[in-house]
Amino acid sequence: MSKSSPVKIGVFVPGECQLLDMACVDVLHMMSKEYLSVIPMLPKHILDIAPSVDIFYITSPGAKAETFPITAKLNIRATHDINDAEVQPGKLDIVLVPGPDPSASWEQPILDFLRGHFQCKDTDVLSVCTGILLCGAAGLLDGRTACGPRGIQDEIRKKHPGAKLVGEKWRWVKDGNFWSSGEFYLFPSLPTYL
Repeated sequence: MSKSSPVKIGVFVPGECQLLDMACVDVLHMMSKEYLSVIPMLPKHILDIAPSVDIFYITSPGAKAETFPITAKLNIRATHDINDAEVQPGKLDIVLVPGPDPSASWEQPILDFLRGHFQCKDTDVLSVCTGILLCGAAGLLDGRTACGPRGIQDEIRKKHPGAKLVGEKWRWVKDGNFWSSGEFYLFPSLPTYL
C-alpha cells in the first residue's frame, strides 16, 4: 500500500450484531487523516503520518437496501453487500467481524466471502466477541490460536476442536492475519432488573 492509498476497512455485518462490538470501528476511523484534520491543536506531524481511511459496511445479498438491527434498538443501513466489486477479497485491508447473536447461522456465500478475505494474507481479519462464531463457521479457526468470550470458550472448543483457545487467559490474540478478541460475555449472569 502506498502512503497515499487509503486504508480500506470492511465492517462485516451479515445480520444483527452487538453495538459495542461494532463500535470499535470508530477507533480505526479516529486514526484517519479525515478525522484528525478537524482538530486544530493537533501537531502537524501527526496529521502528516495519518492515513486516509475508507469504511465499508457490508451485509448479505439483498439486505443493503434495508435497515437491519443492531443491539440497543439501533438500525443501520449497509453501504455494500458481499457481491459488490469494491469489497471483494483482495480489495480490503481490514475486515472487522463484530459479535452476532450466538445462536445465528449463516448461508454458504456469507462464509465463503469471509473465508476469501482471510485467505488474502494482506487482509487482516479482526474478530470481536461472538464474531469468533462466524469466523469458526467460515473455517478460520482450524489450527489457529484464538480468543473468544470467556463464557463460551467450552462451546467454541466443542465446535472447533482444531483451534487453540486462550480466552481464559488473554483478551485478544493475533495468529497470522487473524486477530481475535473476547469479552466477558455477561448475558447469562445479568441482574434480574435488566
